[in-house]
Amino acid sequence: MQRRNLLALAVAGVLAGGGLTACSDSPNAQNKSNAENGAASGFLSIGMPNSTQTENNNPFIGSSSATNLGYRWMIYEPLGQWNNTKPDQPLKPWLASEITWSADWKTVDLTIRDGATWSDGKPVTAEDVVFTHTMIRDSKDGALNIYAIPYDQITAEGNKVKMTFKSSQFTTHHKLIGQTPTVPKHIWSTIADPATDTIKTPVGSGPYKLKTWSQTGIILEARDSGYWQELPKVKELRYTSYSGNDTTLTALASGQAEWSFVFIPDYEQTFIAKDPANHKVTAPGVLGIHGLYINTTRKPFDDPKLRQAMNMVVNRADIFKQAEAGYFHPEIKSVTGLPDGAGDPYITDEYKGKTFSVDVEGAKTLLTGAGYKLEGDVLKDKTGKPVTIKLTAPAPWSDYQTSLEIIKDNFAKIGIAATVEKPNQNVWDTNVQKGDFDATMRWTNGGSTPFDIYQTAMDGDLYKPIGTTAQQGNFGRFQSPEATAALKAYSNATDDAARKTALATLQKIFVEQAPMLPVGADNVGAAYSTKKWVGWPTAEDSYAPGQPTQAGALMVVLNLKPAGS
Repeated sequence: MQRRNLLALAVAGVLAGGGLTACSDSPNAQNKSNAENGAASGFLSIGMPNSTQTENNNPFIGSSSATNLGYRWMIYEPLGQWNNTKPDQPLKPWLASEITWSADWKTVDLTIRDGATWSDGKPVTAEDVVFTHTMIRDSKDGALNIYAIPYDQITAEGNKVKMTFKSSQFTTHHKLIGQTPTVPKHIWSTIADPATDTIKTPVGSGPYKLKTWSQTGIILEARDSGYWQELPKVKELRYTSYSGNDTTLTALASGQAEWSFVFIPDYEQTFIAKDPANHKVTAPGVLGIHGLYINTTRKPFDDPKLRQAMNMVVNRADIFKQAEAGYFHPEIKSVTGLPDGAGDPYITDEYKGKTFSVDVEGAKTLLTGAGYKLEGDVLKDKTGKPVTIKLTAPAPWSDYQTSLEIIKDNFAKIGIAATVEKPNQNVWDTNVQKGDFDATMRWTNGGSTPFDIYQTAMDGDLYKPIGTTAQQGNFGRFQSPEATAALKAYSNATDDAARKTALATLQKIFVEQAPMLPVGADNVGAAYSTKKWVGWPTAEDSYAPGQPTQAGALMVVLNLKPAGS
């Protein structure tokens, strides 16, 4: 997952070897002095902690420089824009001027926008959209169909496109419409393997085109004409990939970089205080979370009462303050596991206003009532065996490691002896997917509804026996036919009432059986400067995700204007 990989870089500091800093021939080297001249320079500098990049502008490859740094979304556009900070809101028509879904979410009718052109001057047509999605549908081994969209028919008539699907797309429509780049048929029909080929000269419908690519910096320039809406005020976007968190932070603090998504320890002192009038940080939570997965196949953790008691003693406020610097992964407060803000519209009536609080005595009472015994500072299970647990997360991920140390201390308060293991990332990932762990910190998938969160934690259709790789979720091997049925009912429902009923079932199971102990929300935030450019998303006006690698980052750039204008 890109956000977790980014955070791993951030908290690990400088990566060994291959790191980049702004040097004399870097397009960012003069940013600091140029910033003093205001936005007359016309460029915006974006710095990311992604280390050495390889030139590749293929928007469908997750490891390409265009994807890693986010500039693919300045060149290629989706059909609609999704604001994941407000996931319950409809997508904003973009390259499609009209987006109409059928009641069962199995058909979408699109009107392709008049006046849109590719950066080589050719018009954007409905045939381009049909080609793009047919290419994704028919890609070998589904290599391009990363969201597993069950496409059926894709047709065009005039400027209209109709797509039909084999099942409801209610829980995936934002990915199909808002997170899939559209490409020109006259270019991509000549590409041998769209899933692997390196694209050196990208042609897109967006307001920017590639000017230069080098290891010291990548420059995009605004198109002169032919863009379907008002051209951006920012005439150049200059991307630099730094070696890690500390070099990115140095660039941000000095003004060499003006926009980033990076974990900043003690952000108020290390970033904000360097220029209090202009340096800003935003970290809105979205519908994806981080937490402790429990291996429900291992005794005594197959007992929901034990998991529920463990959930009752986790100090999420301490984790937020100590592990996440008080901002990066917003604290989960609702017992449903849904983040504040983004999750509010989806909390069912039974759990509205019900929040976590550390309740050690309540947890002890629950355990003794369930047949456990607390002898001194040791909790013994129903067979008389002391309860012990191994907590695991990759060694370099310091936020996860700090979280586990806090959880270890929390569990000790109810007599559970925990140890923290620190494998390397590859070993950890293999163990998690094969179910070789007691408990591990990990994230869930995210989306436009709570479906992705609950599916990752509880979907029986993702269940794999211990030792068999589970790639998409249910890492704790949780088995609940009722949860699996409710997930199906939610995703296939044709009305809000049916969805509400299914969601109520899912939340009740999640709360009462605790297959995962939620801790913090994912975020799509940013660190940025208002010295040259204003119009950034804020907590008061979260009109788009602030993270520069999100598809919605284009909405941010188009909203920027020179400071003082």
